Amino acid sequence: MRIRSFIIAYSFVLAILLFADRRPVHSAQNRYSHVVDLTAADSVSQPTTNRNSPRNSDSQTHIIAPDALIPGTWTASQIPPERLVAPLVVMDLQSRAENQPISLDDIATWESHNGMIPQGAVIAVRRLNSAAAGPVNDSTQFPIARDAAEFLIDARETIGFAVETPVDLTRDRTLARQIALHGSYVVEGATGFTALPSTGSLVLVAPAKSKKNTPAPVRILAMIR
Repeated sequence: MRIRSFIIAYSFVLAILLFADRRPVHSAQNRYSHVVDLTAADSVSQPTTNRNSPRNSDSQTHIIAPDALIPGTWTASQIPPERLVAPLVVMDLQSRAENQPISLDDIATWESHNGMIPQGAVIAVRRLNSAAAGPVNDSTQFPIARDAAEFLIDARETIGFAVETPVDLTRDRTLARQIALHGSYVVEGATGFTALPSTGSLVLVAPAKSKKNTPAPVRILAMIR
């Protein structure tokens, strides 16, 4: 009787320990340690109304919605909410001094070190050598080559791009069309990418409510594990 009672009690205690051991591990895997604001100072209070006017990315963060590229597609306020919360992937623009955008080979190298880019992510492009790259205001080239961007949109279902500089997508109409037709968007003039890991973060993009097809002020936050 005493042995049987001991076995029952031992089994009960073991079950409690196993149950208690599982729950904290599960919650820890889904916990974010802190939030990084990637919005440049005063970006919401100083919207850009002229698409071709000079912009200071140190004080302006905007979202280029599909409608800014192809009229009749989504405006910033029409982008579905589920496309404004996504996994965040950070790529380093190592050859910016030579004015070379991220290529397909760069993406292949990145995935060989970090794993496959998750479906439906936002891709952030981080400049490693701002001094060599020159003034931020002069960097209007989209930092991802057209074929590489199309691969990300088609094969990885990338829903957005975030860059630290202003970009002029009119320089490549084909790329601009592909971005718009897939419902993707570009956040320009973001900041704080140096604080981000390459993977594992979650991004929240909150554009100002606007029906205009010009770039709208946006708040962008990264939740870091």
